[in-house]
Amino acid sequence: MSENHNAPFITVGELSASVKRTLESAFEYVRVKGEISRPSFPASGHVYFNLKDDTHNLGAVVWKGVAAGLDVRPEEGLEVIATGKLTSFSGQSKYQLVVRQLEIAGEGALLKQLEERKRRLEAEGLFAPERKQALPAFPRTIGIVTSPTGAVIQDILHRLSDRFGVHVLVWPVLVQGAGSAEQVERAIKGFNQITGDDGMPRPDLLIVARGGGSLEDLMSFNEEAVVRAAAASDIPLISSIGHETDTTLLDYVADRRAPTPTAAAEMATAVKAEISARVAEWDGRQKVAMARRLENAAQFLAGATRGLTHPSERVNAQSQALDVAATNLVRFTERRLYDRRQRLDQLATRLSPPHAQLAKMTRRFDTASEKMRPLVTGLLERVDARMNSAARLLEANSFTKVLERGFALVRDEAGTPVKQASSLADGAPIHITFADDTRRAIVGASGAVPVPSPKAKKAAKPVKPASAKDTGQSELF
Repeated sequence: MSENHNAPFITVGELSASVKRTLESAFEYVRVKGEISRPSFPASGHVYFNLKDDTHNLGAVVWKGVAAGLDVRPEEGLEVIATGKLTSFSGQSKYQLVVRQLEIAGEGALLKQLEERKRRLEAEGLFAPERKQALPAFPRTIGIVTSPTGAVIQDILHRLSDRFGVHVLVWPVLVQGAGSAEQVERAIKGFNQITGDDGMPRPDLLIVARGGGSLEDLMSFNEEAVVRAAAASDIPLISSIGHETDTTLLDYVADRRAPTPTAAAEMATAVKAEISARVAEWDGRQKVAMARRLENAAQFLAGATRGLTHPSERVNAQSQALDVAATNLVRFTERRLYDRRQRLDQLATRLSPPHAQLAKMTRRFDTASEKMRPLVTGLLERVDARMNSAARLLEANSFTKVLERGFALVRDEAGTPVKQASSLADGAPIHITFADDTRRAIVGASGAVPVPSPKAKKAAKPVKPASAKDTGQSELF
């Protein structure tokens, strides 16, 4: 078959919308039986889970508005019948069931759910006997969580009126159907939040009661939220749900379980005649116990008197103990000194005499001196050779050697060598150093005029120097 590239096309969104309309029109109302798998409860309020059988898996969603009114809370492994319509979710290219109603698929599935929930809560320790609180002997206020209509509340109030008078607070709730579990949970928490500061008395005891019914009717008292609220209650709680053969998870977590609402009222309060008899019994037992206590005290006093010793005997005994302690102290001190002396002698034998130590150090010093002598001699010889070599080099480079070859050194009055004649002004005094002596002179226009040194003045009279014309020689400068 050849492909037709000119055939009209549709967009992905149009195709997804067409599939969605087809599914919803063909499966607008379906009831699907399956086992709940991987339920999730995000913050949006919607509920997501999968319905599965042995080989297939179907995604399901319960929108927020429907989830609040469900009779059955989706839990892992629970077999249910889900009613709703089939639709598609184009964002992930899959189809899913939008659930409108959820019901347990038979009593067996419901019992399986309860057993699984019971094992999980029991593993957390919520049913542990050590968590249970003792009931108050004489409660002044009792809070009752039950339906305000029906025989249950009447039976409880009638039984309470026959016994010790107590103040009763009734928190009306639904005891079955949608929203009943939430109302029971709020009632238990509400009673625990009463402080008594606003005039409302805080209950000393709580009774949660309901008449008989089927397993589905009692499911509100199997909800996890109700069980956890009862476990967290600071007020002791009696559970009286259904008939004697009925058992709910609330019965396991309650501090006491009553088979009937009437029995719960009897547990909560005592009969006056029974209290009077018990008080009389306690009074008799107290008198007997007091007489026995006084008799035992008298016998103990007599025995203690016989066991007392005279003060002088106690002083003598203490003095003897002091003598024994002093003797032991002397022996201990002597033994301690003897041990220290022995230890000192042992240490003394390990020490060598001072003269031996001095001789040993002298030998070590002599040995070190013999080793150091050739090293110091060699070092001095090398230093002397270096100094001689430097002296010869200095002498070879000395300017006096240059003067001996006929040169002269000219310096100004400050002693600075003169390198250029132009740096001297007429009449400036100078010093001329020869190989054997230094002469002073004055720079003139026609040459230098010698200045006799102090020695020359003493040796001869000043002689007027001949001019260059008289001597026939050229000027020095």
